[in-house]
Amino acid sequence: MTLIITFLGKGGTGRTTAAIAVAQKLADEGKRVLLFSQEAGPALSMLLGLAIGSEASTVTLSGSSFQAVQLQTTVLLDQNWEKLKNFEAQYLRDPFFKAVYGQELSVIPGMDDFLALNAIREYTESNQYDVIVHDGPGDQSSLRMWGAIGGIDWYFRRFKKVFQDSQFYRSISPFIAPITGAILSNGMSGDIWNQPETQSVESMVAKGKAMVSDPMQLRAYVVTTPDDVAIAQGKYLWSAAQQIGLTVAGAFVNAVGSSGQAASTTPDVAFSPLSITTLPTALGEHRWQTLAQALPTLTEPVSVPSAMSVDINASTVKLFLPGFDKTQVKLTQYGPEVTVQAGDQRHNLSLPPALNGRAVTGAKFQDGYLIVSFG
Repeated sequence: MTLIITFLGKGGTGRTTAAIAVAQKLADEGKRVLLFSQEAGPALSMLLGLAIGSEASTVTLSGSSFQAVQLQTTVLLDQNWEKLKNFEAQYLRDPFFKAVYGQELSVIPGMDDFLALNAIREYTESNQYDVIVHDGPGDQSSLRMWGAIGGIDWYFRRFKKVFQDSQFYRSISPFIAPITGAILSNGMSGDIWNQPETQSVESMVAKGKAMVSDPMQLRAYVVTTPDDVAIAQGKYLWSAAQQIGLTVAGAFVNAVGSSGQAASTTPDVAFSPLSITTLPTALGEHRWQTLAQALPTLTEPVSVPSAMSVDINASTVKLFLPGFDKTQVKLTQYGPEVTVQAGDQRHNLSLPPALNGRAVTGAKFQDGYLIVSFG
């Protein structure tokens, strides 16, 4: 099973530096590592002293080697468009995408994140790597990318039920089989929601959702400096990560990029109870080895507060939201869905059967937790 390590933090705090140091440490331990950069530009190549492109290439630092690749959205767009055209040609007698070429397509907002997510999935499923070190934007857009998996799962689940329960669906269902059989060359018929293609996508989404909430498959580290602004932004992102169930396993404090001004709080206090690692200032030939040696164990199980815990007997759900207060959180329930909005994230709670569909009777903040009670 491949572990993905990603980073959160304000720009300029040294996330890319931390990513390279993590890749170095894991390579020193003999693990098969891919450093996957979602950041465009020359910074990664300059730091590594090697041109990094859209194909994985070998990087050797201080005697240890790992693979590195830099995402190029246009290349991924071309590759995935060709896959779509080939898929379409298998099922449609008269494909209509065949006259459109990937090289003509523009990259629209959000497309790059989905292409990156799919590329990470493909690298993970290749079984070539023990660890993928993901150097992404590290901000709210990164959280939206990882949270999109759970969002897609909700859309599948909710709209499938709404559609199947509608009078419209009941009216057209007798015609679905002959119509799909006439249009699709493979004779696919029956309920469109029960086709192997639809079920395989739903299965993929379910696996992705499970991955995000499993710290042995995906975990994040906050990268900060001792400055107030960097600490505040890091704590905000740590809290927002709880909304999508992403485990933040610790925080790295990097002196590089610090203004040198005294902060009103310290990282140890701000990120308690996470483990805090201070990265030394390192220059010269052995820079990466020095940083790697300062890092903690990165692949072992972690002991951090769970993003969500359920007490069936008490009919309560506890959500860990350490950086927010009650003025920043909105709890709503429309029908059976319970939605929590915090940190510009909106999360639909995945409730166990014993609580699913029951009405919310109260909510309170206590010691960094939002405790929701059900009737």
